[in-house]
Amino acid sequence: MARAGLGSRRDCEKTIKQGRVRVNGDVATIGDKADPDSDSITVDGRPLDMPETLTYIMYHKPAGVISDADNNDEYPAARDAIPLEGHLYPVGRLDVRSEGLMLFTNDGDLAHKLAHPSYDHPKTYVVWVEGSPTERALEAWRRGIMLGKRRTRAASIEREGSDRDGTRLRVVLREGRKRQIRRVAAQLGYPVTRLRRVGIGPLEMGDLPVGAWRALTDEEVAELKRIRRSKRRGK
Repeated sequence: MARAGLGSRRDCEKTIKQGRVRVNGDVATIGDKADPDSDSITVDGRPLDMPETLTYIMYHKPAGVISDADNNDEYPAARDAIPLEGHLYPVGRLDVRSEGLMLFTNDGDLAHKLAHPSYDHPKTYVVWVEGSPTERALEAWRRGIMLGKRRTRAASIEREGSDRDGTRLRVVLREGRKRQIRRVAAQLGYPVTRLRRVGIGPLEMGDLPVGAWRALTDEEVAELKRIRRSKRRGK
């Protein structure tokens, strides 16, 4: 269902729980197995329409553009910058002030595995902060700090340079809580002034210009397919 463009894995699970999905005429439940090539699968009475080909697009989101098309029309949507037909999931959302690498695909299973922290795929950011963080502050960030009611997972934080305007850090996370980098940096006393994601799993943005997009190479797609076969951490 996710590959057919009917929403995220979580959205599809809700649809199943609502009794809107049938397999060979029977109401489906969570955990049922079905093969779209041999089984009759319907959603709200309509046959499941699987995409003929899978699409993988890398996009360099500018600041001032919103990641998700479901917005209040205040900002332009990242999806609108890619002139391709069909439903494409945004993988690795960024807040409107942030910039950098996003992946758009109709491969719902892959989108889930790249985004979910239990699969342990790193996301790499270049982050500019105010002031000059002490080594003690950076070490606390590396170990994890309380953010809300949960401690953040261990992260890789490296200092890349500094000037009178602040400090540039390279941050590698294996989770993606809402506005996590901005919240942690502010809590430590070094607010973020600019944030750019440069890597998601094996993908690196490289020199893709701001606002530009491109199809992934065969080699990059092969790496993503390897991820699609991966299992959750600890299993």
